[in-house]
Amino acid sequence: MLKIFKRAVCAALCALLCSGCAGSRAGNGTDDISLHISTLPATELESIPIPAPGSAEDVDDFPDAATVAKEMGIGINLGNTMEAYDAAGCEKPSYEWIPVKGINTPHDYETCWGAPVTTQEMIDGIRDAGFDTVRIPVFWGNMMENDGEWQLSPEYISRVREITDMCLNDDLYVVINIHHFDEFVIRRHTEEECRKIFNTIWTQIAEYFKDYPHRLVFEGYNEYLGGAQFSADGKLKDIPRADAYSMTNTLNQTFVDAVRSTGANNAARVLIVSGYWTNIDLTTADDFVMPKDTAENRLMVSVHYVDNAMFWSNKIGGKEWKDYIDDQTGKLVHAFSEKNIPVFLGETTSRYNNKCFAEDAEYTTSSECLGYVLEKLCENGFVPVLWDTSGNFYSRSTNMIIREDDRNVISRFAS
Repeated sequence: MLKIFKRAVCAALCALLCSGCAGSRAGNGTDDISLHISTLPATELESIPIPAPGSAEDVDDFPDAATVAKEMGIGINLGNTMEAYDAAGCEKPSYEWIPVKGINTPHDYETCWGAPVTTQEMIDGIRDAGFDTVRIPVFWGNMMENDGEWQLSPEYISRVREITDMCLNDDLYVVINIHHFDEFVIRRHTEEECRKIFNTIWTQIAEYFKDYPHRLVFEGYNEYLGGAQFSADGKLKDIPRADAYSMTNTLNQTFVDAVRSTGANNAARVLIVSGYWTNIDLTTADDFVMPKDTAENRLMVSVHYVDNAMFWSNKIGGKEWKDYIDDQTGKLVHAFSEKNIPVFLGETTSRYNNKCFAEDAEYTTSSECLGYVLEKLCENGFVPVLWDTSGNFYSRSTNMIIREDDRNVISRFAS
C-alpha cells in the first residue's frame, strides 16, 4: 500500500515538474520530437554542471549493492533504442566505422531500429505497470568522430541524460551500459588497446554523471566480453579460453577503476560487472574473477537468460526446463550470492513463442512461464530485467503492458 501511495505521489510531482516543458505533446507523446533535442555545446562535455534529480543526496549515505538489489525489484529494458545503430555489415572487416544515420542527431539513431522517440509518458507507464528499474542500453559510437580519440558525442550523452532524468523523475532505478559498441571495439583491438579505449569511454561517462544519485547504476558492458576477434585473414575467430578470461577480467577491472577515479558520488555508486558472454556457466567458473574495488560491497554481477539453452532447443515449460533453471540458479547462488555479490539478470525473456515449448510442457503459455521464471529469480534474490523492444511486451504507444495476463504477472511481483 505504501508503494502504491509513493507511486501516486511521484506521478503527481512528475506532472507538476514537467508541465512547463511538455509543450503540445499529445496522445502517446511522440508528436513534437524537437522538444528533446539537446543544445549542449560540444566543448562543454567535461565541465557542464548537471542538475540531477536527487543530486543533493550525500554520497556517505549511498546504499550497498545488496540493498540496491532489493530495491531494484523487477526491471525492463528500453531495447532497440539508444543502442540502435547502422549495423549492416558490422561483422565484416570492411565495417571500419559507424555509418551516419539521417542528419546525424540523437533521434536518428534512437529510432533507426523502429523505436519511437522516448517520452516521459512512456516511462510513467513503465512505473505504473509495477517496474522499479529501467535498463538503458547505449551504443556510444553513434555521432562519435573517427579520429582515434574515442570522445563521446556531447549531443548523444545529453540525450541519454534526458532519458535517465525521465526515469529518476519517477523514482526508478536506471542502469546504463556500453551495448554493442563493446563488440565493435573488441573485434578490432588487442586486449591492451581495449583497456585504453574503454578506460577513456567509461571515464567520460562517469565524469558526466558523477553527481547523480545512487539510483543511477553503471553496468560495464553487454554480452561481448571474451568474444571473437578479427584475425589476419579478416575472419571472426574465437580467442583461446585463457585469453578470453584474461580480457574479461581485465576489462571489468578497467571499468571499475575508471568509474571510481572520477570521485564524487561515483566513489560509492553501485556498479554491475559483466559476465563472460553473460553466460551463466562461463561466468560462474573459477576463471572469472570479480574486480578489486575501493568501495566495499558495491558490486553486482550481470548474466543473461536463466533458461537460454532451453529456449533455443524448444524445451520451454517442461521438466527439463525446470531442472535447468534450478541448475543455473544454483550455480549463481554458489558463485556469487553466498559471497554477498548480488546477481543482475540484465536480460530475461519477456515473451515465449509457441514454437519454443516442449512437447511435455507443464506450463503452456508465455505468461505462465514468465511467472515461473520471475518467482525463481526473485526467491533467490536476483534482479530480473525483462528484455523488451517497442511493441513486444510493453507498448510505447499505449504506455502499458500489452497483454492482460502479462500485466497480472508483473503486478504479482511489484514491490
